[in-house]
Amino acid sequence: MPSERIDRVEERLAWLERHVTEQDKAVLALNEELARLRAELKKFRERPAAGSENEAPDSDGRPPHY
Repeated sequence: MPSERIDRVEERLAWLERHVTEQDKAVLALNEELARLRAELKKFRERPAAGSENEAPDSDGRPPHY
């Protein structure tokens, strides 16, 4: 009887250890994706500021031939 209980506890412990390892991998992957997305967002935020310098101040979005 005590041997069966120890076996069950060991099985549960092994399952929990595997589960924690999988969660760690998932959190690391999400952290990497978040860092990549932040870098991409930073590029998008900087892009309009760089593009607005080339536009004329009275530009209303129409091509110059109008």
